[in-house]
Amino acid sequence: MEQTAVLWMLSMVMLVGSYLAGSLPLVMNLSEDKLQLVSVLGAGLLVGTALAVIIPEGIRALFSGASTTITPAAHEEHSDPHSLIGISLVLGFVFMLLVDQCSNRRSGGKEKSMTATLGLVVHAAADGVALGAAATTSQADVEVIVFLAIMLHKAPAAFGLVSFLLHEGVDKKRISRHLLVFSLSAPCLALITYFGIGKEGKETLSNVNATGLAMLFSAGTFLYVATVHVLPELMTRNTNAYSHLPLAEGVPTPASGLRFKEIVALVVGSFLPALLTTGHHH
Repeated sequence: MEQTAVLWMLSMVMLVGSYLAGSLPLVMNLSEDKLQLVSVLGAGLLVGTALAVIIPEGIRALFSGASTTITPAAHEEHSDPHSLIGISLVLGFVFMLLVDQCSNRRSGGKEKSMTATLGLVVHAAADGVALGAAATTSQADVEVIVFLAIMLHKAPAAFGLVSFLLHEGVDKKRISRHLLVFSLSAPCLALITYFGIGKEGKETLSNVNATGLAMLFSAGTFLYVATVHVLPELMTRNTNAYSHLPLAEGVPTPASGLRFKEIVALVVGSFLPALLTTGHHH
């Protein structure tokens, strides 16, 4: 009963924390230039959290489960955890690629905001499965570690998503709905995973260590959204801003890419999650 109460509490904190973090760009009065800078910082956070937080946490969860749940006699029958790392990441990336292509065909490739939101919602849902799976292990420390890892990247993910949607010119009321769906997805899936699995299922889940696999899968979806949607959109933003202006003969076309301060913001955003987790031993 106590474990269930803890899961409910963590889910509520996750919901409120994600929504508040995502609401920051909505309440901040930003100029176009500052919004671009915030968007680039958010993109850096997306990449940094995927590479420096989610993947290491997923691998750690995978190997801790492998070492505690697999006996030496059964080890030969069990697949090597090393091989599951790459497969899980690729599955997450390819899954988002397929979702992206399907949504592009239906919307004619115009609904970038919906695809970005959908990608992060799928990622957040996988996070929720990871938290629910951690709760089934009956190990409070594992559950809290997974929760902290998820919150560390959900907050910047919500911030990055809203920044991107603002850059796309999406209406603020619609952005709030996108943010609410994103914030709800992980807590809901965590509770569904926990309550939807019986005792036998929980034991099986612990043995195959779905916590690590779910986190690595979600890292793959996260990397797809960050590298295929958010970053390319920001990289071409400067060029598109000048595309309607006539250029005099001999005047060079404005180069695509980021300005110096935007590159600094991207690098800082990428390294920030790694710096925050430095010394965070389990």
